[in-house]
Amino acid sequence: MSYYKFCWSSAKAVSKKSRWNSSSSLSTSSGKRIGKKVLRLGGVLTGMIGGCAMVLHFLDESSVKALEGVEIELPSYPWGFHGVLKAFDHSALRRGWLVYRTVCHTCHSLRYVKFLDLVETTHSVEEATATASEFEVEDGPDDEGNMYTRSCKLTDRVPDPYPNEQAARAANSGAYPPDLSNVVFSRYQGIDFLFSLLTGWMEPPAGIQVAEGQYFNVYFPGGFVSMPSMLFSGMLEYDDGTPATESQMAKDVVEFLTWTAAQEHDMRKIMTLKGIGLMLILLVPIAHIYRRYWSHLRSRRIAYVPNYTTGVPRSSKSPAGSKKGDSLPSR
Repeated sequence: MSYYKFCWSSAKAVSKKSRWNSSSSLSTSSGKRIGKKVLRLGGVLTGMIGGCAMVLHFLDESSVKALEGVEIELPSYPWGFHGVLKAFDHSALRRGWLVYRTVCHTCHSLRYVKFLDLVETTHSVEEATATASEFEVEDGPDDEGNMYTRSCKLTDRVPDPYPNEQAARAANSGAYPPDLSNVVFSRYQGIDFLFSLLTGWMEPPAGIQVAEGQYFNVYFPGGFVSMPSMLFSGMLEYDDGTPATESQMAKDVVEFLTWTAAQEHDMRKIMTLKGIGLMLILLVPIAHIYRRYWSHLRSRRIAYVPNYTTGVPRSSKSPAGSKKGDSLPSR
């Protein structure tokens, strides 16, 4: 009896030990699986964080280096004077002259434009004369050989804001303001570029350091320009009641500068239409003369007419040694 009790207790002890071993092995395997999952999740998170850091570093470096030789594509604006039958808006030209006179003339010259050019384009004769008298120009010499200053006349060109290039550079931190007479022809898409430039000033992106005396303009090659933004909404008052917004003033002065570069724009289109009309009128007599003098050539026909007696063509000659009777008779 005691033997059976001993065996029963031993079996129970063995079963308990086996259950403990199995439970410990299960806990160990589950712990390993959890550890592997944690390691995988940590690797994924580390990779994502590293990838995001690399992307941010690349974007930061690219934003800094984006201005090195890379230019933003200029938009194409629907200008009203583009087209075969389109002309300049003379009200816009008058407003553009006001913008140039008030804002642009402080630094930029317009040396290839006379006050007389404004007559019947933006001003009447009286208005152009009064506008010219507001400027002064150096003239002379007088009878004593001295130079003197007088008010401008209609035949005078718009005077420069500075007496010479050195004075212009000294007043603009070493930068020389270009002349605006033909500025729209200075580069490809000059009209769109000039409008984009006048409306393209903004705060520099992150990582861009702007030097003192420089301003960030996204449409200027390199991104940095010495001229600050000069157009602000409401700074002018147009005499026709048009709201003087920043984009409106930019549009008006760009159209005015387009006119200064191509004053024959409207006349060129008028002469083109007149030439096309004249060619259409001359087309009728030209067609009649063509039919009269060339109809005999167009209706001419070259025919083969043989000699019905001998069967030999009239224009051919008998070869040497042959007789007339040697030729085949015609049917």
